[in-house]
Amino acid sequence: MDPVLESANIITERKASSLTTIVAEELEKLILSGYLKPGERLNEMRLAEKFNVSRGIVREARRGLERAGLVNSLPNRGVFVKKVTREEYVENSEVRALITAFLCGKAAENAGNKEKKELEKKLAEMGQAAARDDADAYFHLNLAFHEYILKTANHQRASAIYRDLVKDSLLARKYLLQGAVVMSKSHEEHTEIVDAIVANDKARAYQAGLEHTSKGLARWLERQAEAEE
Repeated sequence: MDPVLESANIITERKASSLTTIVAEELEKLILSGYLKPGERLNEMRLAEKFNVSRGIVREARRGLERAGLVNSLPNRGVFVKKVTREEYVENSEVRALITAFLCGKAAENAGNKEKKELEKKLAEMGQAAARDDADAYFHLNLAFHEYILKTANHQRASAIYRDLVKDSLLARKYLLQGAVVMSKSHEEHTEIVDAIVANDKARAYQAGLEHTSKGLARWLERQAEAEE
């Protein structure tokens, strides 16, 4: 079934909820699944017709996606699925590595038994997703894992900066976390982060967070090089 028509059916079934929220969720699915590709223009009229809603609803939903960093609005040109350049992603990753390291260190400093158990639970769930080669599940579990580290770190300014960086790199990271080998390597790095936090070892957690993001950048660059060959 066409993914857009499938989304339209979901929207029809859930009309009791906020239409704008539902349309935004379905558009996000189409973007993160790769159906709507980076650089592709969003045709509001066509989407409104497919979803059987007004253009105003689609426009409001699109604004939410823009705030989430999934689309860009270009004056006199339209709205496009965000496309991250090599230079943008490298710069983003270099800064994100430092912020991630800091937040992992703070999480290690603050973590109590409750936080440690929750991180171990989330780590196990990611391991299960990696074992069954479920890239989509792994991607979302990965986001939840890092979000919980932010909660444990309890540093509002650093968390806000991290979230902004994640928004800017979300699509590029989505395509990176695919394939059993890549997920396995990512899971090993997450395990090192969790082990350090559980041990309340701030220095080790800082280093593990730094290496995780830096190695992710190296994998992304390697994939980019392979795609260009």
